Amino acid sequence: MEYASLKAIHQAAVALSLAGFFARGLATLRGAGWVRGRLARILPHVVDSVLLVSALSLAWTWRLVPGAAPWLTVKVVGVVVYIGFGMVALRPGRPAPVRAVAWVAALATFAWIVSVAITKSPLGVVALLRR
Repeated sequence: MEYASLKAIHQAAVALSLAGFFARGLATLRGAGWVRGRLARILPHVVDSVLLVSALSLAWTWRLVPGAAPWLTVKVVGVVVYIGFGMVALRPGRPAPVRAVAWVAALATFAWIVSVAITKSPLGVVALLRR
């Protein structure tokens, strides 16, 4: 598959993943029942699988490995942090204020990951501010 197609698929998966996480987080905090439904539990895994496969394909196309590309290393670490915050935000049983803070932290981490991807700098948006 050509680079432009892979990048478009990856970017679409990023947008769908963010939209889904935002909606599920907001719905969870409001106590909506649909977030416990089958589609809400399965669809994010499908989208995130496409996101992961497209990311690996892009890295393969560019011959990138996290250790050799510092921005990619930071991005991978950011994804792990995002997943951690997301798990706290979406899992029932935790107090609503804790889930709300984790949801906002996950969204901020997501924004950081995107800024790192756009700037190709481990500093992300800070790299733009330092110019």
